[in-house]
Amino acid sequence: MQSFSYVALPAKVTFGFGTLSQLGAEIAALGCRRALLLSTPQQADSAEALKTMLGDLAAGVFCGATMHTPVDVTDDAMRVASGLQADCLVALGGGSTIGLGKAIALRTDLPQIAIPTTYAGSEATPILGETQNGVKTTQRTLKVLPEVILYDVDLTLTLPPAMTVTSAMNAMAHAAEGLYAREANPVITMIAEDGLRALAQALPAIVADPADRNARSDALYGAWACGTTLGSVGMSLHHKLCHVLGGAFNLPHAETHTVVLPHAMAYNAAAAPEAMERIARAIGASDAPGGLFDLARSLKAPASLASLGMPADGIDRAVDLVLSAPYWNPEPLEAGRLRRLLENAYAGVRPENAP
Repeated sequence: MQSFSYVALPAKVTFGFGTLSQLGAEIAALGCRRALLLSTPQQADSAEALKTMLGDLAAGVFCGATMHTPVDVTDDAMRVASGLQADCLVALGGGSTIGLGKAIALRTDLPQIAIPTTYAGSEATPILGETQNGVKTTQRTLKVLPEVILYDVDLTLTLPPAMTVTSAMNAMAHAAEGLYAREANPVITMIAEDGLRALAQALPAIVADPADRNARSDALYGAWACGTTLGSVGMSLHHKLCHVLGGAFNLPHAETHTVVLPHAMAYNAAAAPEAMERIARAIGASDAPGGLFDLARSLKAPASLASLGMPADGIDRAVDLVLSAPYWNPEPLEAGRLRRLLENAYAGVRPENAP
C-alpha cells in the first residue's frame, strides 16, 4: 500500500425515498427560520410547491438560476436574499441551481441545503465554477460546500431519459478523472469505481423504463459517489476542456461532458493504464474510452460538439484557452494533440488513443 492522504468532507447526507419531507426539520436543525428557495425557471412550480410545504420557514423563492453560474445572476439573487433577510439557502435542482446556492454562500456564508434532482454531483463538492465575460473560472473552498444534502429518489423519477443520460455521463466524468487524479487514494478509488459501476448498470434500465425505482435509486447513489470523488480530488484535462467550452461558447454543461469524456480519456489512456482498467471493469467493457463512447451512443446521447452548437472555428481558441491556464494532467498537454482531440469530439468520431 502506497502512502496517501484523505480528508472527509463535513456534510450531512440523507438518502432515500420521500426524504423531502424532512426538509423543515433540517432547516430548523441549522438554527434557521427564513429559507430562500432557489431553482431554475423550469422548476419554478416545484420551488413554489416547496415554499407552500415549508410555510413560515420559507422566506421566498428565486427562480433565475442558469447554467455556468453567471455572476450577474448571482448578483440578482444576492439582492433578493438580502431583501428577504434570508438566513439559509435551499437549492432544488441540478448543477445550475446548486451552483447558484454556492455562489451566494461564498459571498454571505449562509448555510445551504441541496436537494438534487439530477445526477450532476455538484452538491457533494466544495467547488464553484462561475462565468463572467465568456470565461469560466473555478475555485475550491469549504465555504461553498452545502451543510446538508437531501437525496430524494422520488424527485428523479420524472427526469427525462435524455437528460438522465447526459447528467449521469457528467457524473461519470468525475469518477473517471478521479481514478487518475494526482491526489488519488484508496478510499476515493473505491468510491469512484463503485459510482461508475452503479451508473453504467442503471442507465440502460432507466432508458427502458424511466420509472424503474430500483434503477433510479442506484443511479442517484452512483451520482453521490461520483460527486464525492469530484469533491475530494483534483480533476484533469476533461474538466478543463468542458469549463473552457462551456464558458467560451455557452455549450450545455452535461451534454458537453458527455461528448468530451471518451476523447479526454483516450488522450490520457497511455499515462493511466490502471485507471483505464478500473473504468473498463466498472462499465463492463474491454476498452475504457471506447466503452464509454459506445455506452453513450447506445443510450442515444449526443456524440459531437457540432450538434451542441460549437462553431468549427472555435477549436483553436479552445486549445489556446486550455493551454493558457491548464489543470494538472497525467499526460503532457500538446497543442497539436489537443486540436486533434477537439476535432474528433467536434465530428463525433470514435475516440483516438494517445500515441
